Amino acid sequence: MKKILFAAAFGLLAGAASADPIEGLWQTQPDEGAFAYVQIGPCGGAFCGTITRTFKDKAEFQSPNIGKQIVIDMAPQGDGNYKGKVLRPADGKIYNGKASVSGNQMSLAGCVAGGLICKNQTWARIQ
Repeated sequence: MKKILFAAAFGLLAGAASADPIEGLWQTQPDEGAFAYVQIGPCGGAFCGTITRTFKDKAEFQSPNIGKQIVIDMAPQGDGNYKGKVLRPADGKIYNGKASVSGNQMSLAGCVAGGLICKNQTWARIQ
C-alpha cells in the first residue's frame, strides 16, 4: 500500500514539474493604458487562455472581456512554438495565431492573409 501511495505522489509531483512552457498566468502588453491577465492551460490536446483580470492605468477594473477565451487551441509545434487562434476583443474577430515562449516572455501574433500580415504583442509571465 505504501508503494502505491508513494508512486501516486511521485506521479503528481512529476506532472507538476513538467508543465508546458505556455501554461501559466500571463500579463498582456498594455494597449492604450489597459492590460489583462490571461490564464493559459490545457484544453483538449492544445492550450487555451482566458482573461481573468483587467487593468486600466494600473488600477483593476471590471471589463466586459473578463472570462473571454482569447487564446484558442494553441497546439505545440516544438521548441516553444505554438499555432492556433486568437480573439481580438477590440473587434470580436478570431485570427490565425502563433505564439513563441522563451523563458518568462511570450510573443503572440494574430495573422491574416495566410500569415503574411500579423500584429504582435509581447506578454510577460506573472506565475
